[in-house]
Amino acid sequence: MLSPAAHAEKTILVFGDSLSAGYGVERDASWVNLLQQELRQSHPQFGVVNASISGETTAGGLRRIAPALAEHHPAIVIIELGANDGLRGSSLSEMRNNLSHIIARSQHAKAKVLLVGMRLPPNYGEAYVSEFQNTFAQLAKKHHVAFLPFLLDGIPAEQFQADNLHPNAAAQARIKGNVLQALLPLLH
Repeated sequence: MLSPAAHAEKTILVFGDSLSAGYGVERDASWVNLLQQELRQSHPQFGVVNASISGETTAGGLRRIAPALAEHHPAIVIIELGANDGLRGSSLSEMRNNLSHIIARSQHAKAKVLLVGMRLPPNYGEAYVSEFQNTFAQLAKKHHVAFLPFLLDGIPAEQFQADNLHPNAAAQARIKGNVLQALLPLLH
């Protein structure tokens, strides 16, 4: 887990799944670590804590959010969950409800929230894929939180690992850029 730099006054909690945990990528090369390095230069008052777990679902995230908020007292929470729910074909209403509670608990803890959206492969069926993708935008609007529509926007096929789900090290800087663009307005 990345910890905030000793001089950081405010914590950004990255709360996600394998895409944020850096699955298959050296820790120093992960987008979360790259974000910490950039913020150390541009916004040194912020430190990053990575509480992401590979394989995490929104149900698991809901169970973990209260203790994570109590431990880290974040100023900002980046919520990157839902991909595993979608890949398992889970109930989208349950996913929506779990994410809604995670957002609300983060806001109740006085944290700003950046909700990160995901997309599914088309083989899950058009209706499910569309509803899955729309869930994130609907939640961002409902809770009035910052929103990044798609974490992996602009990542070419050759920058994925052999499983075609997890980006490789070459993609991490682009992912960091995607997140940073949506995060910057929350840093003021």
